[in-house]
Amino acid sequence: MLGDLLASFSDVISPLGVFRFVSVRTAAAAITAIVLSLALGPVVIARLRELRVGERIREDGPKHHEVKAGTPTMGGVLIVASVLVATLLWADLTNRLVWTAVLTLLAFGAIGFHDDWGKLRGRGGMRARTKFGLQTLLGLATGGLLLHFAAGGHFTSRVVFPFIKEFQPDVGVLLVPAVALVLVASSNAVNLTDGLDGLAAGCVLVAAAVYTAITYLSGHAELSAYLDIVNVPGASEVTIFGASVMGAALGFLWFNAHPARVFMGDVGSLALGAAIGIQAILIRQEMLLVFVGGVFVLEAASVIIQVAGYKLTGRRIFRMAPIHHHFELSGWKESQVSVRFWILAFLCALAALTTLKLR
Repeated sequence: MLGDLLASFSDVISPLGVFRFVSVRTAAAAITAIVLSLALGPVVIARLRELRVGERIREDGPKHHEVKAGTPTMGGVLIVASVLVATLLWADLTNRLVWTAVLTLLAFGAIGFHDDWGKLRGRGGMRARTKFGLQTLLGLATGGLLLHFAAGGHFTSRVVFPFIKEFQPDVGVLLVPAVALVLVASSNAVNLTDGLDGLAAGCVLVAAAVYTAITYLSGHAELSAYLDIVNVPGASEVTIFGASVMGAALGFLWFNAHPARVFMGDVGSLALGAAIGIQAILIRQEMLLVFVGGVFVLEAASVIIQVAGYKLTGRRIFRMAPIHHHFELSGWKESQVSVRFWILAFLCALAALTTLKLR
């Protein structure tokens, strides 16, 4: 870990001792991820163009999206690489929770990569059932690992509910399916949100920032006691992972903002969704995802409502789902939809932070 290496020279250069602090390494991880994304972005985009990894536009989508055909996709490899390098450089690599977060990011990113590559090479993407099955298996495996940690006293299977102070039940073995549910839901919700320039990246940036702050509080004994939130041993190091996700999303947004030069693809959206989900799980604040990821919940709910409504009545509830396309077809410009959804994500973030004290 670079932080330990720099701190080891503090006897010679005393200011380097600050790298022992999680707060300093968190800032360093965010900066590292941003710089990597900005520096490698043009290289990755050029390489994707050479490979002719271009986006295919839905035939039933808004007509103005047709100009995006051929725009490089699978830019999520840039996000995953930036998060991975920044985390490995600045986090304590003896921390089992950090490795849990990193491996979850990579595993869900691998599913997205396989799906993207198959689509773009004309072989067709993974069948929905196969894709969902793999996500579920990974979620169950992650849940099993965390249950093992809990049995050894290195994790807790208690669940925290927003607005309720005293009720923190220990779910025991139910932790395993609960973890799978959260990871599958969060990864797919971000995947559904990724339909407009900058939309998913901006909303992930906000969600990652909130969970990075809460993770820091959860890993701090005094602050977590003051706010009466679960203090998870070793969770403070996961702050660095969250900051890396935040920095990578911000750096990617530079190239993904309207008009986008690159799209993240499933490799990016599934990985980012899983990253937000696993961070929430590791600090036992998965219930807070309803607030933190309010935009993602709205997007996923709109698809469920659209499908259910059509099957029951034969009519569409929205002009098009996910709901960001509904607003486009209602007359909003693409950039307006993205920015307004970012504002909504920010409001959801404020609501989430408020719940920490209103209990």
